[in-house]
Amino acid sequence: MTAAVLPTPAWHGGWRDGFSYGGLGLPLAFVALPLYVVLPSHYATVYGIPLALLGAVLLGARLLDAAIDPLIGRWADRLFSHSPPRAWGALAAAAVLLALGFRALFFPVVEGTTALLAWCAAGLAVTYLGFSVVSVIHQTWGARLGGDEAQRAHIVAWREGLALAGVLVASVLPSLAGLNAVTLAFAALLLAATLLLRRAPLPAAVRQASCAPSPTLPWATPAFRRLLAIYLCNGIASAVPATLVLFFIRDRLQAPSFEPLFLVSYFAAGALAIPLWVRVVARQGLARTWLIAMGLAVATFGWASQLGTGDVAEFTAVCIASGVALGADLTLPSALLTGVIQRAGHAQRAEGAYTGWWNFASKLNLALAAGLALPALQAFGYAPGGRDEAALSALTTAYCLLPCALKLIAAALLYFTWIRNEDTHP
Repeated sequence: MTAAVLPTPAWHGGWRDGFSYGGLGLPLAFVALPLYVVLPSHYATVYGIPLALLGAVLLGARLLDAAIDPLIGRWADRLFSHSPPRAWGALAAAAVLLALGFRALFFPVVEGTTALLAWCAAGLAVTYLGFSVVSVIHQTWGARLGGDEAQRAHIVAWREGLALAGVLVASVLPSLAGLNAVTLAFAALLLAATLLLRRAPLPAAVRQASCAPSPTLPWATPAFRRLLAIYLCNGIASAVPATLVLFFIRDRLQAPSFEPLFLVSYFAAGALAIPLWVRVVARQGLARTWLIAMGLAVATFGWASQLGTGDVAEFTAVCIASGVALGADLTLPSALLTGVIQRAGHAQRAEGAYTGWWNFASKLNLALAAGLALPALQAFGYAPGGRDEAALSALTTAYCLLPCALKLIAAALLYFTWIRNEDTHP
């Protein structure tokens, strides 16, 4: 195989580089909060869709969406091997699709349970396709910038820090201005960030003599398989409370008027914690820093299980502490992934393939959280707005204790399969 590396502007680490590359994280996260947190509650409470049926639609749509990510990843590698500008063009086209699908999803023009479920499924398919193409190309772009642990952490920190800024806006805008303003603001932010990405540092354009690598290539890398197992377990632990948080606030705490406070506290803490985690990485390394964050999350959700009606101040503290842990979850795993790619000798060649499977795992987490947690809660007698104590106990178990158990498993995997053999890992 022959390859020619074309000279491109390098990553210098300043705010201009960080903002031009990471800026797209803001609208992508802006749309993610309504999609993954607001949408289930919206269709259940506004349109009266039963939780079991809604969970099935969300599970099916998210599984289908996740399944195409490895193929999108291989396509992204082809685009980058030709030229980063071509990759940007594909991203821009997908951004238009994303904006249109998102708008339609929250404003159905049909009535009746069956028609609404069909509209939701179709809207999710269009929105997820656009979202997947944009996010895979964006993440592949960042992974191809490479660097040592510190640089990789900084690149991801810019993307995820601005993503949390987008989530902050999305957490308050629906209650302040309504979903109409949310969809219009998202379209404007997406346009601005897509144009800004054209000014970002470019990955090296490596022209390969052969075709793009197979999308199954990452599975031949043992370190990737181990890291993905940790990421999956930890990701499900985070996805379950993200799916159930509004139900917990409204029915367990009975504090719906404080939703903006809780969400802002959570995401603001995450954004502010990212620079602190990056500094810890310089001392402890990526893996050990992630382990510390997992321990913080377990302690936080264990405490949350003791809360009940009216515990607003206590739950605000829970949101802040879990938000701090979130900052590490968003930043460190992707930086570890880039290291895996480098050590495997696949840098500037297969980042898209790795990113495609990585996004598959992320979406699988969210699909399982919605597709399993919501029907299970209904089976235990919980329904939105209910006050039955047994059903509320089931909600508390699902929201607080199940994530703790999964986080502990993820921490054990991280320690025994990764940290104890750190010399063999990036």
